[in-house]
Amino acid sequence: MTSSDVTGPRDSPAKASGATEPAESTDIVPSAGSPAPAPVVKVTPARPPFAAPTRDAPLRPALYNKEGMPVLVKMPPPASVRLAMVCWILSLIAGAAGAAYLFIIRIPQLPEIADVFREVEPDRADETYELAADIVFWSVFGVLVAVLLIQITLLVAFSNRRPRMRWWIFGSTILLGIVFVLSREIIMVTERGVPLERILLIQLALLVLGILLSILPGALRWTARKHDVRRGSELSSGGEF
Repeated sequence: MTSSDVTGPRDSPAKASGATEPAESTDIVPSAGSPAPAPVVKVTPARPPFAAPTRDAPLRPALYNKEGMPVLVKMPPPASVRLAMVCWILSLIAGAAGAAYLFIIRIPQLPEIADVFREVEPDRADETYELAADIVFWSVFGVLVAVLLIQITLLVAFSNRRPRMRWWIFGSTILLGIVFVLSREIIMVTERGVPLERILLIQLALLVLGILLSILPGALRWTARKHDVRRGSELSSGGEF
């Protein structure tokens, strides 16, 4: 038996010096004849498909009792508007009659008008009084005719539902009242002026009555509506007051 068998295997010089051996690598080194390992591919999870926001479907149109299309129609105005227009038309007739009567009595009435000015200033020539009488007469006659024409235009505009026509008609009524007061002191000074005074009073009364009727609720709604629209089988609104 040898000494090596008794003492056991000898340690290597590295072990004797206390150095530790490096750990053995666990990587598998492919041999020359073995195939290469497959590459690792990272799989990214697919995004979910884009989903459009859900919307409620529109309501389907009804197949029965469908509402008709709006149609512009010519409905009769309410009773208050018709009465107001009748009053204004009668006032126009009265005004035309008054202007015609004033023109008829022009020749016998001019001397009476001149006498009114003669009483105020008696020291003037007769031609001055006659000229003043002509100026006053034709001025009053022209204003009466102008008021008639203005009121005819305003009446047509009111029937077409133009805005602020009531105020214009009221202004023409005030103008006619001023002319009436002045004419009563200068022109309607004899018995021939009494019919003219009554005609002008009737004209003023009819104008005021028409204005009062035109501001009733039904007339105000009719003017503010501008147009008459009929839907389906709607009834006419001409009966409202």
